[in-house]
Amino acid sequence: MWIAPERRGLGRWIAPGLALAAGAVVAAVLAADGRGETGLVALGVLAGYAVHLGYRRNEPALPISEGFGSGHRARAHLRSAAMTGDVLTAAIVAAVVVQGLRGADITPYAWLAALAGVVYTLSAIFGGRTL
Repeated sequence: MWIAPERRGLGRWIAPGLALAAGAVVAAVLAADGRGETGLVALGVLAGYAVHLGYRRNEPALPISEGFGSGHRARAHLRSAAMTGDVLTAAIVAAVVVQGLRGADITPYAWLAALAGVVYTLSAIFGGRTL
């Protein structure tokens, strides 16, 4: 029986690369405007988002825990929870960029982005373990 090899080309790195490139551009624009510290924070947020996207490219299928039940409803709940997290994270990253380019305070959004990163990292590390 022939099994198709996994496609692991450079195409899977387009989204993380674009996020990192956008972070560099936003940081350069903010630094040119005299707001270097804000530019570094925006670069850090976008770099973290790029790492998140890169990690998700190699992520295996998510295991379904007992907390989600079993069967079709469990898969639907798990997918909807993951999509909600992805959309909220993208919105926070976008808010950092927009507020930074507008010259507004990005501190609340940067803290939310940091919280999202810490929660995701901890859940990726400890999510598969049963306590």
